[in-house]
Amino acid sequence: MCDTAAVPEISHVSRAAPGSVSARRRFPGLPSQIAYARRFVARHLAGSPELTTATLLTSELATNAITHSASGRDTGKFEVCVHLAPGWARVEVRDLGNRHETPEPQRRDPYDTSEHGRGLDLVEALAGKWGSEPRGDGLGRQVWFELTWDCAERP
Repeated sequence: MCDTAAVPEISHVSRAAPGSVSARRRFPGLPSQIAYARRFVARHLAGSPELTTATLLTSELATNAITHSASGRDTGKFEVCVHLAPGWARVEVRDLGNRHETPEPQRRDPYDTSEHGRGLDLVEALAGKWGSEPRGDGLGRQVWFELTWDCAERP
């Protein structure tokens, strides 16, 4: 079964500086699109020792975008941007915003068995750096994380 409304838009790829690559892709704000966002990031970090971490954290941020912002409403969208340089990656998830919440880790008890509220705790624990700020165009929020690795680890 293929829903043409659920097909992500074409990605944009550019090279900002020597040795660096940037790519972005916009996705419909549907739960089914989280897997496509992970695959998009995985494709760009193929061969990186941080591939698994990057896809996990992308999944968390994309889920937050459609759960806690206007991106999850009818006709909502979210965008994933990947910036790469040797030994470094930054992934940004841009949503359509929520004026009532600023993303923050919950810092839950590790023995708490509730199903929600750990996404940003994972981001905080696994990313070298992360943050959240209003988008430059004023149309939402951008949550990002950065990962680094020793270039000798990359095949």
